[in-house]
Amino acid sequence: MDTFVTTIDPQVILILLAAGFVAAFIDSVVGGGGLISLPTFLLVGLPPHLALGTNKLAGTVCSLTSFLSFLRSGKIRLDIIKYLFWLSLAGSVAGAYIVQQIPPVFLRPLVISLLVLVAFYTFLRKNWGTNSRYTGLSAGMAVLAGLMAVALGFYDGFFGPGAGSFLLFGFLFFGFDFVEASGNAKALNFASNIGSLATFVLLGAVQYVYGLTMGIGMMIGACIGSQVAIRKGSTYVRPLFLGVTVAMISKQIWDLLQ
Repeated sequence: MDTFVTTIDPQVILILLAAGFVAAFIDSVVGGGGLISLPTFLLVGLPPHLALGTNKLAGTVCSLTSFLSFLRSGKIRLDIIKYLFWLSLAGSVAGAYIVQQIPPVFLRPLVISLLVLVAFYTFLRKNWGTNSRYTGLSAGMAVLAGLMAVALGFYDGFFGPGAGSFLLFGFLFFGFDFVEASGNAKALNFASNIGSLATFVLLGAVQYVYGLTMGIGMMIGACIGSQVAIRKGSTYVRPLFLGVTVAMISKQIWDLLQ
């Protein structure tokens, strides 16, 4: 399929807009929107190599929108994000480059195991993330945060599933509440999306009209989803985080068994 096609069926437009809205509503808060958006691109006829790159274009629009929404609401800690952002970006470029050389299939069992641990730990810690305990990072914790940004940026560029959940979990570990953790996670997720999208563009693996069409639906979904999260707080974000994490575990197990 031509990556610069200018015509699109009206029915496809409606499908992409609807799927983009639902995917972004979820993704803007806890990640996992790719569970909806990527299969939708395959459903409307994009070959896999174009679907991946086009999904990254739509995802970048989504993460930018939710990032700006959280930023305007003061739910992103710029004092640390201004450093971690560039580390995540660099990591994603490296990951997206290396994935062209090495298939990421071997990562799936590890990702399933880590997602199970994340979900189990979060479920057991009933009050975790209800209130912010963040008072700053020690030198050791700052190094750990930097390593997290690079590693998960690399992972997002290399493979991707669960990156948003891992980032949110990481910021919870540093003492943020669920809403602040979600805002910080979206900032780094936006950075990693930029890096991997740039790589897909250079490879000619982005169908722009399809990606931007879904991106419109994602902008609306991300605006509404992030505002709902900010207003309702952890009572909304925590169960959504657990639900999406369980859905991602199920999807990865299903793919592994195919």
